[in-house]
Amino acid sequence: MTTSWILLLIAGLLEVVWAIGLKYTEGFSRLVPSVITITAMIASVWLLALALKGIPVGTGYAVWTGVGTVGTAILGIVLFNEAATVARLACIGLIVAGIFGLKLVSGDT
Repeated sequence: MTTSWILLLIAGLLEVVWAIGLKYTEGFSRLVPSVITITAMIASVWLLALALKGIPVGTGYAVWTGVGTVGTAILGIVLFNEAATVARLACIGLIVAGIFGLKLVSGDT
């Protein structure tokens, strides 16, 4: 895996951090969760920008949002007792398949 893909993966994981962090900020009224969330937002976008130096923008953005979506949905189930229906899990699986598909056809190995 190239450096660009590693940066993109980290950027996606940081997207999960800030998306989940939003819940804990309580509308940015809590200092520590707010600082962590804003820091993760900045770092996530910065790493995405660095990753896009070596990955096509359409692929990079789709993978970044896909990793964030999947991670946030899974943590929503685990942390917040959100529904884990077969249909929801299947849709998450489709997103994961799309992420791998985009990686395979991106031309950047």
